Amino acid sequence: MRLMIAGGGGFRVPLVYRALASGAFAGLVSELVLFDVDPARLSAIRAVLRAMPESDGGAAGGPTSGPYAGAKAPAVHTTTSLPEALAGTDLVFAAIRPGGTAGRIQDERVAQDLGLLGQETTGAGGISYALRTIPEMLHLARKMKEFCPDAWLINFTNPAGMVTEALLPVLGRRVIGICDSAGGLVHRAARAAGLPLPDGRLDGVGYYGLNHLGWLYRLESGGQDLLPGLLSDPAALGTFEEGRLFPQPFLKDLGALPNEYLYYYYQRDGAVAAMRSMAETRGESIHHQQAELYPRLASARADAFTLWDAARRSREEGYLAETRTHGEQRDEDDLAGGGYERVALAVMRALAGAGDAQLILNTPNTLPSGPVGATAPGSTTPEPAIPGLPADAVVEVPCTVTPDGAVPLPQSAPGPEQLTLLQRVKDVERFTVRAATHGDRAAAVDAFGRHPLVDSPALGAQLMAGYEHAFPSLLELWRG
Repeated sequence: MRLMIAGGGGFRVPLVYRALASGAFAGLVSELVLFDVDPARLSAIRAVLRAMPESDGGAAGGPTSGPYAGAKAPAVHTTTSLPEALAGTDLVFAAIRPGGTAGRIQDERVAQDLGLLGQETTGAGGISYALRTIPEMLHLARKMKEFCPDAWLINFTNPAGMVTEALLPVLGRRVIGICDSAGGLVHRAARAAGLPLPDGRLDGVGYYGLNHLGWLYRLESGGQDLLPGLLSDPAALGTFEEGRLFPQPFLKDLGALPNEYLYYYYQRDGAVAAMRSMAETRGESIHHQQAELYPRLASARADAFTLWDAARRSREEGYLAETRTHGEQRDEDDLAGGGYERVALAVMRALAGAGDAQLILNTPNTLPSGPVGATAPGSTTPEPAIPGLPADAVVEVPCTVTPDGAVPLPQSAPGPEQLTLLQRVKDVERFTVRAATHGDRAAAVDAFGRHPLVDSPALGAQLMAGYEHAFPSLLELWRG
């Protein structure tokens, strides 16, 4: 299999390569093509891969025992030519960031300067990021139709739900969005409840939501739901990150475990205050780190992997730092690395016919029943996996992945407050997709003003003006 990574100079690419060179994913990919518009970043990441020790799946590595013994790490090619990268490709991973980390700084700062939450994928910053990213991803999708029309696109690019929904008219079911936060929550909660889940299985799990906006509402084993007991146990909740984010009485009353990004909704004022008290935004921290790191990687030779791995660990320690206001440390399992790439490669493995997998993914909200989707008795309307949300909307739900794609599993209806929030944010996402796809500025202003973390038409207009000043390319988008 030939795998192409769009955004091949990205910081997390070595994690994908390491997973491809060892364990259950070894031998699936014979050729890895790294595409990026920045040759300097490609050179730096290539240096990291060359310096990766065999024990981490380095170029000379691959497993030495077990069923994958003897499997070789994939051959690696780098290119700045998109047609060259796509030609003959079977599967594309996309993790791009138009505007780089400097753009992320503006996504966060424009909102913060108006007293709002300044976060990369949630709220105003997420809308700004999507407006810049969707046009670039549409370009990639159209080029895929030209140079590798049968290839699958596994989308890491944030905001993953909005980007995936924007690509459906071009790629249909051959685009699948991924995020590791929902799956991570499920596995951490299951361990805390004494029911660790095997990789690739979600039997008894109930989860519904949108990307970065979802809830674990059922954790069943042997016909018994273990979640109420977990939510009533402060000690067990204290053993994992999401359990510590919210007060235990609140979780018990809610009857569900929220995705970590719901911290920004349930504790908005505290999150805004914590961000404003920091010396620099998360985007500024990452920008400064990478501006110093990448030139060093390219010339470090044998030390490139060590430098990169130390930077990776530092970056993981700072993830969602504003939610840890009492000195808590991130779980060691999280710091070890391996989130997005494990989900993406598990999807790839299932698509390749190496065994079905159950994963939480971003996919259309349509239950299957033949080629046109499920319908209620006496109706021609497709039946949704999450009741109350449009069947054609991209949602984040447990899915079964087969060589034919991702099939969502039916979920219970969300509670009234949860459904209202989901419907409102989905409306915002759809305004954003329309704005980015059709150059509709009014839709973008509506998206900003209607978001629950903004909730003001006047602030929506101010945000639009601020982001247009920060990103002149938006003015070009409105002009078509």
